[in-house]
Amino acid sequence: MSVVRDLDEGAYHRLMLFVREVALAVEVVCGPERTYLYSLGSQQGNAHLHWHIAALPAGVPYPQQQFHALMTENGVLSLPPDEAVEMAARVREAVMTRGVPKKG
Repeated sequence: MSVVRDLDEGAYHRLMLFVREVALAVEVVCGPERTYLYSLGSQQGNAHLHWHIAALPAGVPYPQQQFHALMTENGVLSLPPDEAVEMAARVREAVMTRGVPKKG
């Protein structure tokens, strides 16, 4: 599925509003310097639509930001399962507190 070709304008707008709400919740929970949003995929591999929301921790030197920060070979924050569950619950609560955009 392609984020550009396969969604009509209304579906694209609703999706992006939802992605924004989740990204804002991630910012509330993580307090990043910047939040990166991107959609990756391939018709050869993961041919489905999904978005990545990547919070850049405060204080990361500029040369290690942008694409460098998104490359797995430069390190991925790996949380123990109990911390990941707790963070997911905090993000979910932040989304619900803000209020997810309604359909329509």
